[in-house]
Amino acid sequence: MTKYLTNNFSVINLHIKPSSKSEVVTQMIYGDSFSISKKTKKWLKIKIKEDGYKGYVLNKNFSNFLKPTHKINVLKAKIYNFPNNQKKKTELSFGSKIKVTDNKYKFFKFSKGWISKSNVKPISYKEKNLFRKISIFKNIRYKWGGKSFKGIDCSALIQIFMNFNNKFCPRDAKDQVRYFKKNVKLKNIKKNNIIYWKGHVAVALSNKKLIHSYGPMKKTVVMGIHQTIKRIEKTAKLKVIGIKRL
Repeated sequence: MTKYLTNNFSVINLHIKPSSKSEVVTQMIYGDSFSISKKTKKWLKIKIKEDGYKGYVLNKNFSNFLKPTHKINVLKAKIYNFPNNQKKKTELSFGSKIKVTDNKYKFFKFSKGWISKSNVKPISYKEKNLFRKISIFKNIRYKWGGKSFKGIDCSALIQIFMNFNNKFCPRDAKDQVRYFKKNVKLKNIKKNNIIYWKGHVAVALSNKKLIHSYGPMKKTVVMGIHQTIKRIEKTAKLKVIGIKRL
């Protein structure tokens, strides 16, 4: 049986090689779990349980596997030393998963501290509208490999909302476009359809607007659908390769 550990750090980088100077290909947020295939004094070669992504993380004091009871449903949730709004300890990003062990007043306790009950949902919770809260990431900086409020890339923006709703989603756009099967024509596009280019992805907010974490603008932005298609075709010489409906 595969042994899993759980990431108990707010955000941790997954590198393509066992070097801090190597490319960050993705991140684990708090509560993500992983298995170890190789271990050195400084590095762990791991496979992330949620999406199968492989890479290297610094060998830290990770937690034994924790089965989560709740998940963060705000962009960033403040964690406190005590069940009050004083002495902030750290912050956890949207989609992070926690195991609640106690509750007091309007707070839940877990291994990292205390969190407001209003900042979490039960782990089984699902939104009828998968991307209802996606605009909370508007203006968050673009970061290659990023998955949190500190920085996010285009495909992670899709994945974290799918994962939040307890649905599997590949990490990279090239794999997502193959994974989602139902194709839609541009003229029939509507809210929550996902638009793919080679190496890029966006979510339709309506039949006119989309949101994406866009490298050239260095942040997550809302733009016109046709404006974006024309811009990417002009600047990157890329055409839309698929529009998917979930």
